[in-house]
Amino acid sequence: MSRTPKDVKHMADVLKQGATLTEFACPACASPLFRFKSGELWCVKCDKRVVVLKEGESTERVVGQARLASLENTILEKMQTVEKKIREEENADELQKLNAVLSSLLESLEKLNKMKA
Repeated sequence: MSRTPKDVKHMADVLKQGATLTEFACPACASPLFRFKSGELWCVKCDKRVVVLKEGESTERVVGQARLASLENTILEKMQTVEKKIREEENADELQKLNAVLSSLLESLEKLNKMKA
């Protein structure tokens, strides 16, 4: 496992941002894993999320949960983008279009939350 000064600096930056160094190592590169405040485990060197399966836990279920979480983040990001455009928009026709997009995103988020429950 070779670490460049850039890798070490990135790891230090992640710690400064509030992440916690864990006892786990990345299965791909053997670098230490960090736990973010959100609870996610992350390999800073590979720049990838790492999921630890508990004994007997289904891989498909965990992958499905990760996909749902990723989709939720995407929807929330799009909602923020639309919200910003609504604040800036003056044209009533454009506001109606943006409102329709926002309504659709909210419906998608609601369906997603039902799937997660």
